[in-house]
Amino acid sequence: MANLVLKRGGVLSIAKIEALIMACFGLIIGLFYGLFLGALGAMMPASRGGAAVGGFGILAVFIVPVIYAVIGFIAGALGAVIYNFAAGFMGGIEIELENATPNYGVPPPQNYGAPPPPPQSYGAPYGPPR
Repeated sequence: MANLVLKRGGVLSIAKIEALIMACFGLIIGLFYGLFLGALGAMMPASRGGAAVGGFGILAVFIVPVIYAVIGFIAGALGAVIYNFAAGFMGGIEIELENATPNYGVPPPQNYGAPPPPPQSYGAPYGPPR
């Protein structure tokens, strides 16, 4: 396990991720608005604007995710800037990471940085001939 500290985050990358997450939530909420307003429009007579209310329900499915994504992008960028500023004073968030696949790749040699051993020839001793 390795303990790491997140000192700063990329403002644009955090903002894009936050925009995508909020757009997904906006799609779910927009579907609920669409169903509610569509049902409300179906119950209202046309003379009282039932078709307009149903139209707003269909429009909500497309507009709400876009609004949520824009708000999420702005909030994510602002949150990243505030985090970077606060982490400069407080030192960041400490996280602990663990390798999920322990046998991934070949481990480094134990004598890393030491000179390699001399080549070995079969039957001959090391060093110059005597």
